[in-house]
Amino acid sequence: MTTKNLSRRLFPPLKTAGKHNDLKLGLGGAPLGNLFTEVSEADAQSIIQQAINDGCTMFDTAPHYGHGLSEQRFGYALRQLPRDSITLSSKVGRILTPSATAERDQLNFVNILPYNQHWDYSAAGVRRSVEDSLQRMGMSHLDVAFVHDCCSICHGDNYPKVLRQVIDEAIPELQKMKREGLIHAIGLGVNDVQVCLDVLKEAELDCILLAGRYTLVDHSGFAELLPICEQHGMRIAIGGVFNSGILATGVRDAEKKGDKLLFNYDSAPAIWVERVRAIEIVCEEFNVPLRAAALQFPLAHPTVDTVLLGANQLNHWADAVAMLQYPIPAAFWAKLKAQGLIPTSAPLPT
Repeated sequence: MTTKNLSRRLFPPLKTAGKHNDLKLGLGGAPLGNLFTEVSEADAQSIIQQAINDGCTMFDTAPHYGHGLSEQRFGYALRQLPRDSITLSSKVGRILTPSATAERDQLNFVNILPYNQHWDYSAAGVRRSVEDSLQRMGMSHLDVAFVHDCCSICHGDNYPKVLRQVIDEAIPELQKMKREGLIHAIGLGVNDVQVCLDVLKEAELDCILLAGRYTLVDHSGFAELLPICEQHGMRIAIGGVFNSGILATGVRDAEKKGDKLLFNYDSAPAIWVERVRAIEIVCEEFNVPLRAAALQFPLAHPTVDTVLLGANQLNHWADAVAMLQYPIPAAFWAKLKAQGLIPTSAPLPT
């Protein structure tokens, strides 16, 4: 790998006037593909438009999100903007095939478009995926193409074969498309640290979208992956900043209401519940909303350009913008370190 210049942000702040001229908050597209619950077209467009009004410049989607529905919705809204004012990313690794008999509820997405999906990390599959995404969005190029979910979590025993195909076929084809101008940067979009380490042993990337692995509660990407990214100039976007819900709802209020605690899209194991509970106690002591701490913590790391937030309601986006600006005293972070709730060497927000 070659060392790159870290001074240029891959996900730049909006150059034009907005409410927040350096908003390091990107809009993630999974909820707008009807993840878990249906979002009306009007509500989806309102959320995207409000993000634009607030100065958001990073928009991330994928064919997986509603089987193309999220891409369609983003394309409709973002085509109205000057193309060089935004960073638009989508993903490769899944191909969508039209089918009149396709189930409309699949893989936690509801009322999706009439397609079936299958894995495909081949050179031909990656090229088709990019071209299909561009057609759904009505765009000429992607700023970033992320190789999606190519980890052992998703592929189990087939992971070594998938890894080999990603390195030997997918990334070289993406590099070719980069030279052709269809994409401008190449990355991985995953929620697993090991696959990033495995790919970086043999291939060069521009960036990584790391979901849920460098958050206020889960620091598994900190010790090994983030230093490698910093050394080689790879920019990071942190997705899943609330770890699928537990850092948004907190433990106490959710338990009082009888709500299910979610971590990584599933019931939260006790170890994570107790860790969040301990952080909430410190939050209460310093009058800091848990959501504010969760949004601000990852951004202190020098490799992290933005955090991505998925919103299926307008007030969720508005709350995130407010939480990102919430003043948090240095003593709060110091106490989290002193109690071993965040790494002692982790960079802290100022």
